[in-house]
Amino acid sequence: MCDKKLNEKMKFPTAIYHLPGLFEFYELYRVFLPLFREHREYFYDWCEIGSIYGASADCLWGGGRIGEGDYDPREVLALLKEYGISARLTFSNSLLRKEHLSDGKCNSLCAMFAESDAVQNGVIVHSDLLLNYLKRTYPNLYFVSSTTKVLTDFQQFVEEVNREEFRYVVPDFRLNKSLRQLDTLTESQKVKVEFLCNECCWSGCKERKRCYEVVSRQNLGEECPDHRCAAPDGAEGYQFSKAMKNPGFIGIQNIKNTYLPMEFTNFKIEGRGLGSALILEFLLYYMTKPEYQIHVREKVYLDNMLDLF
Repeated sequence: MCDKKLNEKMKFPTAIYHLPGLFEFYELYRVFLPLFREHREYFYDWCEIGSIYGASADCLWGGGRIGEGDYDPREVLALLKEYGISARLTFSNSLLRKEHLSDGKCNSLCAMFAESDAVQNGVIVHSDLLLNYLKRTYPNLYFVSSTTKVLTDFQQFVEEVNREEFRYVVPDFRLNKSLRQLDTLTESQKVKVEFLCNECCWSGCKERKRCYEVVSRQNLGEECPDHRCAAPDGAEGYQFSKAMKNPGFIGIQNIKNTYLPMEFTNFKIEGRGLGSALILEFLLYYMTKPEYQIHVREKVYLDNMLDLF
């Protein structure tokens, strides 16, 4: 599925992307995935899609950024099954209690995702309480350690990578450029590392955990004011151009020239809760050859009668 494989042309591992918006960007992927299969010449030959992650609206176990959209999960699963792509549920709520484990909607989704007989599906988790419950109840799923744990200490991150229950671990983006330390990992450890590439958050932020906890409380229905970001330019919201200037940003040249030769193969693209137009820009930047980007735009949304204003 998402395991390391050698790119025969490039002579080093293929980059495996994990993309956002499993439910909220279903309509975009319904157009994009056929393009990716039928016009593979449009896209870099050194990359593939490993998974698409997200959670449908109002999921109690959710803990990442809140998105919109509530497409029929069976339609979503059918689309990904057709293209051999793993579906991941983002159930990264950090504040779950025992009484929350019986939630009907979240259990129904897990049961449905665990039924897959083609591609194994997974769950992104933060809470060990939830992890242990899912391992017992849905053993056919695999598990990803969420970036919401904010693993900025390298030794703590290594300990997380060494946990057998996780297939992948997403470190905090501030570890992305700790290349000397990262290169000390063994091959079996490296294949479990999944880098968050395009984070826009201020690298000096000390409230990242608190921000995620606010989202967790809101998903639990608790009275909780929105977290107000105190970062410089935080009020501007997500901007890809700003993310590119982030010290932890991983661009396509970094992937090709640094991470793949070091045998790191898994790369997560942030984007839940953003607009589909911005997600398309991520797909164009990370996956599409520059000379074919206009072709992808034309097939996704451009026509000669489109007005911007």
